[in-house]
Amino acid sequence: MKKGNKIRRAISLAVVLFPLVMAAQQPAATTSSPARHEFTLQQAIDYADKNNVQVKNALLDMQIQEQTNREVTAAAYPQVSASGSFTYNAKLPVTLLPNEIFGGPAGTYTAVPFGLKYTSSGGFNLNQLLFDGQVFVGLQARSTVMKFSAKNVEVTQEMIRTNITKIYYQLVVSKQQIDMLDANIALLEKNLHDTKIIYDNGFAEKLDVDKVNVGLVNLQTEKEKALSQISNGYYGLKVLMGMPVQEQLTLTDTLSYDQVRDNVLDPAGFKYEDRKDFQSAQLGIELNKYNVRRYKLAKLPTLSIAGYYTKNAFRNEFDFFKSGGSWYSASAFTLNLNIPIFSGFANNARIKSAQLELQKSVNQQEWMKLNIDNEIESARNSFRSAIIALDYQKKNVELAESVYNQTKKKYESGLGSQIEINTAQTDLKNAQTNYITALYDAIIAKVDFLKATGKL
Repeated sequence: MKKGNKIRRAISLAVVLFPLVMAAQQPAATTSSPARHEFTLQQAIDYADKNNVQVKNALLDMQIQEQTNREVTAAAYPQVSASGSFTYNAKLPVTLLPNEIFGGPAGTYTAVPFGLKYTSSGGFNLNQLLFDGQVFVGLQARSTVMKFSAKNVEVTQEMIRTNITKIYYQLVVSKQQIDMLDANIALLEKNLHDTKIIYDNGFAEKLDVDKVNVGLVNLQTEKEKALSQISNGYYGLKVLMGMPVQEQLTLTDTLSYDQVRDNVLDPAGFKYEDRKDFQSAQLGIELNKYNVRRYKLAKLPTLSIAGYYTKNAFRNEFDFFKSGGSWYSASAFTLNLNIPIFSGFANNARIKSAQLELQKSVNQQEWMKLNIDNEIESARNSFRSAIIALDYQKKNVELAESVYNQTKKKYESGLGSQIEINTAQTDLKNAQTNYITALYDAIIAKVDFLKATGKL
C-alpha cells in the first residue's frame, strides 16, 4: 500500500472511533438553517467541555457523589420523627372477676370489659449518634472523595482533549493535502492543454495526450475520495465535541512546518504528579487507607441516645378535640452502648481485605510510574524521529519541485519527453504526500509527548 494513503487512513480512523453512521442519518432541521461554527482548537475543546456526553456524565457523577456525602453526614445529625395513632376498639376485651369480690356467691364470675372504645396517641422520637468510628471516618473522607470525583472529571476532559486535538490536526493537515491535490490537478490540466497543442502541431502522439488524461482522472478521483474521508472526519469531530452533525463546522487554526518544529520538548523537571491520572491514583490510595481505618474502628463500641415524648388519650366518645379532655404524657431517654465482643472474625476479614485492596492500589501506582516513563520515552523518540522525517520530506518536496520545473522547461523547449515530465509530476505528488504524512506524524507525536508529560 502506498505511503501516501496514510493521511486518509488516519482520517478514516475517526469514523471507526465514533458512531457516525446513525448520526449522519439523522434528518436535517427544516425549521431553520443549521448553526455555523468557526473554531480554533481551544474553542473546540471548550465546546466539548460543555457538550461532550462523557464529560457531562462525569460532572453528574460528581454531583451524585456530593449527595452521597450528604447522606453520610446525615448519620451524624439527630434523627427526629413524629408519630401518631388512633384506635377504635369495636369490641372491648373482657375478663372474668369472682362475684364474691362484690358480695356474690363463691364460684361464680362476672364478665367485666377493660378499656375504652377510643384511644389516641401522638409524640416525637429522637435518636442521636454519639460515637461510631465508621461514621466518623466517613465524615473525614468526604473531602478526599470529592477530590477523587473531581479528578475523574479532569481525567475525562484530558482524554477528550487529546482525541479532539488529534482529529482537529488531522483535518487541518488534510486541508493542506487537498490544496496540494488541487495544485497538482492544475499542473496536469496545464500539461494536458500544452500536450494537446503539441499534438495538434504534430510533435506529440495521441498516446501522450491519453497518458496525461489518465493521470488527471486519477488525481481527480483521489481528491474525491479524500474529500469523502475528510467529511467523515468532520462528523467524527462533531460527535466527539457533542455537536449535532447537521451544524456546520469550520476549523480556523493552521499548521505549518515552523509550528511543529518550534518548542522542541524536553521532559526535564517532569514529576509524576503532573499527570492527572497519577493524581487520581494517589487519591485512590488515600480512600483505601480510609477504608482500612473504617473497619479497624468498627471494633470500637458505639454510643447513642434515644428518647421519646408522647401524649395519650382514652375516650368512650369521639371527643378528642373538645376542651377539658384529659391527655396523659409519657417520656423517656435511653443511653445505648453497643460493645462488639465476637463477630466470628468477620471484621478481621474485612480489615485484611481492605489492606489487600490498599496494597493493590499502591502496586497499581508503581506500575503507572513505569508506564508513564515508557510513554514519555516512546513519545520523545517518536517526536525526534518524526521531526527528522519532516525535515527530509520538506527538502524532498523542494527538490521534486525543482526537478519538475526544470523538466517542464525542457519539455516546453522540445528537449524533454512526455515520459520525463510524467515521471517528474508523479515524483512531485509523492513527495508532497510524504511531506503531508510527515507533518501529521510530527504533530501527533508532539501531542502524545504533551499528554505523556501532563502538559496537554
